[in-house]
Amino acid sequence: MKLSSCLLVCALAAPMLQAFPVPAARGEQLLAQGMSAPSTPLSASDATQAADALLTALQSRNAQSLFDLLSTPLQNATSVEAVKDRLKKAHRIKSSRVVAIYPGMDDTTVDVIAHTEAGSKELLLVLDDDGKLVAWKWLGETLPIETTALKFVRDLKAKRWIAARYYLSLDFQKEISPEDLERKWSKLSRVLGGVKQIKNAVIASQGAEQQLVLVTIEFGTVTDNLFVIFDAQGRIINVDFSEDLV
Repeated sequence: MKLSSCLLVCALAAPMLQAFPVPAARGEQLLAQGMSAPSTPLSASDATQAADALLTALQSRNAQSLFDLLSTPLQNATSVEAVKDRLKKAHRIKSSRVVAIYPGMDDTTVDVIAHTEAGSKELLLVLDDDGKLVAWKWLGETLPIETTALKFVRDLKAKRWIAARYYLSLDFQKEISPEDLERKWSKLSRVLGGVKQIKNAVIASQGAEQQLVLVTIEFGTVTDNLFVIFDAQGRIINVDFSEDLV
């Protein structure tokens, strides 16, 4: 979900981006469409084809092929050598299959079962509108800022506004009150048909002054990713609530 920001960073990049680009908002589109959520133009078949290409590159550990499947902003933020170094540390895939595809507002989440030297593992891929890789993660391996992002969103879902605000940096707390959190989250949830399930979190960037975590949420009308930005100390400094929408 990139309602007020298009934060394209990738877990393959090392080092990661120092700052996140913030292009066009989606809120105006929602308002123009009577508050109905738009959907990514990437079809399920195209998403499957893109995921298969990515999985082939991962399985063969072909850094150049994987690099070619990144979006242009991500290619500008990393290198083939950086991708190669990341692949050396990744699980070695023997075989894989796509088991589920969740089109979002302007990205697509793909669930994969991969058979590795350590047994079967769940792999999550996030694709942009063109089928290019935004982020990927082996499920079951949760890092601290992923845990914080999940706790933050779970508190929002449970209407624990003061508890959710605890995870924000002091400067961000000055900008957004508990009432603001309630208004923004409640309207977002209502527009997208309510929250059914908070599925998982995946780091798209870490170790820099700004860090990015994508929280995958199943709403009533769409499954999408909420972008949560952290500072170097692990405090939330921004969330992609759209000013036009909420």
